[in-house]
Amino acid sequence: MNPSPGADHRHSRLALLALGFRPFYLLAGIFGAASILLWSAQFAGWLGSAVAFSGAPWHAHEMLFGYAFAVITGFLFTAVRNWTQRPTPTGAALAALALVWLTGRVLALTPWAAWSAATDTAFALGVALGIGRPLIASGNRRNYFFIALVLALGAANLAFHAALHGLAPFAAGAALTVGLDVVLFTIAVVAGRVVPMFTNNALRGAGARRVAALEYLALGSVLALVAADVAGAAVVAAAFAAIGALAHGARLALWAPWATRRAPLLWILHASYAWIVVHLALRAAAGLDWVTPSLATHALTIGGIGGMTLGMMTRSALGHSGRPLAARGYEVAGFALIQIAAAARVLVPIAVPAWHVAGVALSGLAWGAAFTVFVFAYWPILTRPRVDGKPG
Repeated sequence: MNPSPGADHRHSRLALLALGFRPFYLLAGIFGAASILLWSAQFAGWLGSAVAFSGAPWHAHEMLFGYAFAVITGFLFTAVRNWTQRPTPTGAALAALALVWLTGRVLALTPWAAWSAATDTAFALGVALGIGRPLIASGNRRNYFFIALVLALGAANLAFHAALHGLAPFAAGAALTVGLDVVLFTIAVVAGRVVPMFTNNALRGAGARRVAALEYLALGSVLALVAADVAGAAVVAAAFAAIGALAHGARLALWAPWATRRAPLLWILHASYAWIVVHLALRAAAGLDWVTPSLATHALTIGGIGGMTLGMMTRSALGHSGRPLAARGYEVAGFALIQIAAAARVLVPIAVPAWHVAGVALSGLAWGAAFTVFVFAYWPILTRPRVDGKPG
């Protein structure tokens, strides 16, 4: 690491390695676009049967520990630097971590499952170290818990591999569920901090606000959901999901979502957060056998995680590259496509069960198109220096 953020910029030969969001947002975008092709190749059997894990387990694992973890890493490396005014990995250290992440994605498509698990674990430890050093050195206790969240994701990944190979007393799906809960909590915390603030800063008189008691209830319900899923208490988890749906719905209503309808960089965050409410409601319904659990999962993974990460990657890439916070046609198209992907995968099977397969196909195409648009539009932004000449 370098002694100061300014030194990071001076010693980084490539703009791509000047700050954490740059390589990890680009890798996440490329992987998001390519994932639908890789998933189709898995489904068709073109990759053979000797891969470490194939089919639905690969798809679920890679969207969580591949795509989502990459975006979280890019966000945290950038945000922690701002919070602490101390450097996070840049240059060679950042490139090494990106290479470890990429190696994990490649190994997941090979027979060497143990190496895949080891590589992803090393990545989680590296990310925890990358944010832990500046947080602890600066005494930024308010954000220490992000270190724990990163390590929890690493632990969930190890648990997944252990269960997949019969080395744990639980199913691999249980580890994935806990991992998704951790990502859900991370998004809920970050959204609560930034979405009302962004809304009020951009829209005069919007009146987005937070209520302390509701914040504790909303975040507490997710933590309780994590605990219930770790314990394997499905009925209890369904109850906490129902409470969470009400709490997060009320939370979102206080953020003035309707006021953002003409501001794409804002409405994508509000619309994506609404999918979290849908996810929690469907999790509760799945606990009563009213719907299939996969509908709840995809409401979170496509609508909540996909939409929120796409919105945050877009906004932070513009802001941290010195560009105006203004949506172009590219952004609007990507935002619309990710919402279509979520609706096609979740709402179409509920409304018209006979169209389930068509809905899945449309969802995959819309998801792939959304991230293709992102990569096309943001490759030059992420790989070139800031337009205002500042470091980062």
